[in-house]
Amino acid sequence: MDGYILLKTIHVVSATILFGTGLGIAFFFLMGFRSDDTRAAYEVARTTTIADMLFTLTAGVVQPLTGFAMLHRAGIDPWSRWLEWTYALYAVALACWLPVVWLQLRMRDMLRAKLGSEAIDEARLRRYFRIWFVLGWPAFLGLIAIFWLMVDKPA
Repeated sequence: MDGYILLKTIHVVSATILFGTGLGIAFFFLMGFRSDDTRAAYEVARTTTIADMLFTLTAGVVQPLTGFAMLHRAGIDPWSRWLEWTYALYAVALACWLPVVWLQLRMRDMLRAKLGSEAIDEARLRRYFRIWFVLGWPAFLGLIAIFWLMVDKPA
């Protein structure tokens, strides 16, 4: 198999994992927190943080590595305007994702404490959730814009 085609395949698969896992995690996390069942919310928070570390983080690392390798092999100017926009949007997504993961971990820990009959700050838990929700939108929309840039490669 041609090396470039292999890189591109890995790049496309990792983009699919990054986007799909992110969307799936957001959906399940949202559904878990809409529940009045603390056990269910905790299990969702526990599972989604594991999924973020296994899938989202791995795909998020593979994306720039394969992207830069493809640019190099194809002789594409890495400072093309569409690529500069891609880098900026990827940085925005990363800047949103890092605190999202931190918030997920904090909410998971708070729910675990609540399950252990410890008193928790319910207002803080709700505030963390609202911030988590808001931060997800720029990352989600940024990844959609990156997909468009990758497909269209506007001048």
